[in-house]
Amino acid sequence: VQLQASGGGLVQAGGSLRLSCAASGRTFDNYVMGWFRQAPGKERGFVAAINWLGSSTNYLDSVKGRFTISRDNAKNTVYLQMNSLKLEDTAVYYCAAGRTLVRSTTTEVYDYWGQGTQVTVSS
Repeated sequence: VQLQASGGGLVQAGGSLRLSCAASGRTFDNYVMGWFRQAPGKERGFVAAINWLGSSTNYLDSVKGRFTISRDNAKNTVYLQMNSLKLEDTAVYYCAAGRTLVRSTTTEVYDYWGQGTQVTVSS
């Protein structure tokens, strides 16, 4: 089972990036897919999550209105569209899958993790 995150890069403040997370080795039927991020010297923290049907989402307050999580189950892929990026969004972003609830925000409830993709926002 593998989650492969991609799409990170260097972007100026106010810009946009779209992260992708492709799953292989199995399908994630009934799994919640989530995005977390970890900045240098900080713990990994919740960013967004989406349920299997895509009908329910949850966001960190500071990214609401700027980030959008979505998934394409036919492609076994989850996305994170990030707009109006801020310096404080700089971090390594990780995707994860777990048999949990969309409202769960802790890392412990996720079973599978991708390798992370670096997002750097410059001024």
